[in-house]
Amino acid sequence: MLAFLGKRILETIPILLIVSVLVFFFTHLIPGDPARLVAGPDASLEEVIQIRENLGLDQPVWKQYLDYMGGLFTGNLGTSLVTGHEVSSMIADRFMPSLYLTFLSMGWALVFGVIIGTVSAVFKNKWPDLLGMLTAVSGISLPNFWLGLLLIQLFSVSLGWFPTGGIQTWQGYILPSIALGAGIMAMIARFTRSSLLDTLKADFIRTARSKGLKERILIPKHALRNSMIPVVTIAGLQFGFLLGGSVVVETVFNFPGMGRLLIDSISFRDYPTIQALLLLFSFYFIFVNLVVDILYSMLNPKIKYES
Repeated sequence: MLAFLGKRILETIPILLIVSVLVFFFTHLIPGDPARLVAGPDASLEEVIQIRENLGLDQPVWKQYLDYMGGLFTGNLGTSLVTGHEVSSMIADRFMPSLYLTFLSMGWALVFGVIIGTVSAVFKNKWPDLLGMLTAVSGISLPNFWLGLLLIQLFSVSLGWFPTGGIQTWQGYILPSIALGAGIMAMIARFTRSSLLDTLKADFIRTARSKGLKERILIPKHALRNSMIPVVTIAGLQFGFLLGGSVVVETVFNFPGMGRLLIDSISFRDYPTIQALLLLFSFYFIFVNLVVDILYSMLNPKIKYES
């Protein structure tokens, strides 16, 4: 296992280097001049040129990239072109709210998704199954931004139960997590149902039933555990997308997370902040996939990792 982990960590280095190249050069293709945005609409051409020189934007792109990577290897993510603050401190301020939102969204989506999928499989083609799959289809079909607006209108504007945005209290996490996790919950429910139905047809399940093992023990202890590998796969992939995929939801709820910071940075052509966020999202996604691989061996001891 240690050899496998070491190999996977080494494999991430060239991947992140390739991602850094793509992110850097595509970021610089975004239309607009950051120096003009920083100087303001009334600034003269000479002032814009001076700001461009001060920011280092007058250098060739390849040199800007080398300078950026040199700082990156020393732990320096650069300075925001707009605020003048260290990018690392800006991300640190937004990281924990986004991480809390991600864990909350995935947590309730995983719990309810597995429960709905399990109940649907046990009561196949009966009303609990139809109700569960209707919920799953609805969760997949509804765009998260539209669901977010609907939740704001119903629970914030009409009922006044939750704030419309921000995170002044813990209640500010509730509606964004529902909007963000609804689609994931639906996918997990469908995968759980499909996988559990296949497992319930297996020989070892029929043998256990013939020996008189009760369903309340058979389903959670034997059938469900052997059905969780595909569920872990889809949950892991979606968890990797959550942190970077919360851009729309954070914008709808005016949530002070990294997704909102990315949107603001793109609007102002803040190259260092955009690059740092996209690299962080890439690293996060790679890390989550590594954790999923480790969970495979915990769920199924037959899976062995070789170096």
